Amino acid sequence: MCFYAHSNEGDPSGWHPLDRHLKRVAELAAEFARPFGGEQWAWIAGLWHDIGKYSPDFQRKLKGENIHVVHSEAGGYLAQQTFPDITMAQVFCWLIMGHHTGLADYPNDKTGAKALEPKMRNPEIPNIILNRIPTEIKEQVPPQPPVMLRREERQADFSFFIRMLFSCLIDADYLDTESFMNTKKKRLRDREYPSIKMLLPSFDAFMDEKCRSAEPTDVNLARAEVLKQCRDAAETEPSVFSLTVPTGGGKTLSSLAFALRHAEKYGKQRVIYVIPYTSIIEQTAEVFRNIPGFENAVLEHHCNMVQTDDEDEKCTRARMAAENWDAPIIVTTSVQFFESLYACKTTQCRKLHNIVNSVVIFDEAQCLPSSFLRPVVFAIRELYRHYNVTPVLCTATQPVLERTESFDFKFKEGFDAVVEIIKDPVSLTKRLQRVRVERFRNLEPVSYSCIAESILAEKQSALCIVNSKRDARTLSRLLPEKQTIHLSTNMCAEHRSQTLQEIKQRLEKNDDPLFVISTSLVEAGVDLDFPIVYRALAGLDSIAQAAGRCNREGRLPEPGKTVVFVPEKQPDYVRSAASLAMGCLSENDSDAVFLPENFRAYFQQRFFQLGESRLDAENILGLLPKNLDNIYFRTAAEKFQLIRNDRQLPLIVSFGNAPALVDQLLEEPLNASRLLRRLQRFTVTIPEKQMLKLIDEGHVRELPDYPGTCMLDNKGLYTKRFGFIPPVEIEAYDVDLTII
Repeated sequence: MCFYAHSNEGDPSGWHPLDRHLKRVAELAAEFARPFGGEQWAWIAGLWHDIGKYSPDFQRKLKGENIHVVHSEAGGYLAQQTFPDITMAQVFCWLIMGHHTGLADYPNDKTGAKALEPKMRNPEIPNIILNRIPTEIKEQVPPQPPVMLRREERQADFSFFIRMLFSCLIDADYLDTESFMNTKKKRLRDREYPSIKMLLPSFDAFMDEKCRSAEPTDVNLARAEVLKQCRDAAETEPSVFSLTVPTGGGKTLSSLAFALRHAEKYGKQRVIYVIPYTSIIEQTAEVFRNIPGFENAVLEHHCNMVQTDDEDEKCTRARMAAENWDAPIIVTTSVQFFESLYACKTTQCRKLHNIVNSVVIFDEAQCLPSSFLRPVVFAIRELYRHYNVTPVLCTATQPVLERTESFDFKFKEGFDAVVEIIKDPVSLTKRLQRVRVERFRNLEPVSYSCIAESILAEKQSALCIVNSKRDARTLSRLLPEKQTIHLSTNMCAEHRSQTLQEIKQRLEKNDDPLFVISTSLVEAGVDLDFPIVYRALAGLDSIAQAAGRCNREGRLPEPGKTVVFVPEKQPDYVRSAASLAMGCLSENDSDAVFLPENFRAYFQQRFFQLGESRLDAENILGLLPKNLDNIYFRTAAEKFQLIRNDRQLPLIVSFGNAPALVDQLLEEPLNASRLLRRLQRFTVTIPEKQMLKLIDEGHVRELPDYPGTCMLDNKGLYTKRFGFIPPVEIEAYDVDLTII
């Protein structure tokens, strides 16, 4: 009798033989796990993951009978019968029994389809299934897998290892099923991407020409030196690296130069560029794609990626690559990267094994979230120690991430050592110093009216960065409307993109002075260049990033001016960091504020201020202990959210073609997932309490058939100048608002 894994629309000649599926998934999973020594585990998990499909009931279901069959448990039962070591059997139960539902808590989950403990309680496979499993599948088991990964006497974390094995199994299962069910997708996926070896010469030629054609300014000469040092350091043995380059020093392309050369020399399979903000990820991906030969090598993966209506093969292939990160250059967000590493769901975990044996650049490393710093650094360290990853911490303001005794607690998740790529970061900082820091009125609290007067008195373009959206609106209203542009996350992503483009165009024209009032969203990586920057007091790293938007290209005859001021009211969340920054500003001369040793001292004090428990605020590491009797994969995944949206809800606003897309969504439910992704660029987030009030007052409606998806109907609450404005503020405005 023939047994099948999948049916193809009832055509028996096209059905997928089960033994062929099991063997192929085993081969693929083992291939994926080989770079980190997990191939024996992955082989068994792949070979046994679907043996429940030997059930007569499942075979009848494939032929059209309407019966419910659970096929994912039999492989776990077989593991319990085969391996006397309960720990080993439990690992296979996690992998096989969860290959559709995800990794479960054990033993906490007691009920429901995802629960593991009740599934393991009675490890008996019906004889009718056992008797149908071919001998070569049931007995084709390699030598007993190692209980734990080891490298240089450092024990690997087992929960991390299980997630990596889970990734290998899930991707192998998806790929083999896809190759049978969808030959068109298989043909697209089989097209090879250019290798790192192919990309490197093209990149080197591009950078050499860029250096030759650049104006020989002090800034460009310093950037060329940074590039050279990155190329030279790429020959260094794999380690945890840092790249400490002041803002505007060309670290984006120079870090890519390091990564490509290092990957080529040490056989790394891809480069992954991890960026904290979606506001700059599109800009970075576009820079990379504009390099000759890189057009089809760069995968951009984040929540705001949009599919077009007439999606071509190139877009389809990019979407497929985002499923498992099968591309040589990945540009993604910190949220996507780290939440995937701590995920439990199949779709999120699928890509993890393709992080193995890569160079991973963490851009703006100072933005690693403090409340998750211990699990984040632990994950980076684990990738380096056991999964052949070369991490690069790339920033102008390096945090302290080594193991250290200089706090009152030991940062035991820290790196053993970090190798700096730049030979003399202090000299480079001084060489690239293009601003002087001024303390406005000796850092005494001042009103925004006073700041507005000071900005106007400068009689030239200025950027002012404040700490809250309300402050941005307040200061903007105190300045001439025609000369002032406001930026905040109360503007949807599409609105912000268009506004940033307008700012760049107006700065290039250099007609009347332009005043840009923004929240911190412009600080990291946004390529703006102002002669004067004002910054409301915040953390020292934020002040340094703001200064990076001042005299960025070094074209001014004198240093640019970065003015730090203290507003009358400070948000609670910035006060402790701001107090540390005030101490540094008071103790150092203007030209010494941004030296590397000051950032080291600042972050040491900042981490001490937070305390050990607040660096893992959700106790993620406590939920994933080395004791396999109590591992909570699902709970850890639910708690590991880098952007906390507690009581924050998305609101679709009336900007651009958002209303038309909403109409299309209501008319074409079959295209809902694609349309909802496109609408992400037209959303802002607001507090749940405020959302409910807006619904009650008739300003907002929940879309029928899409619970929790809300549309702003009152167009007067979304303006071209400020984006979304709460009704209570609209009533207080004494100026006309341009409504979109």
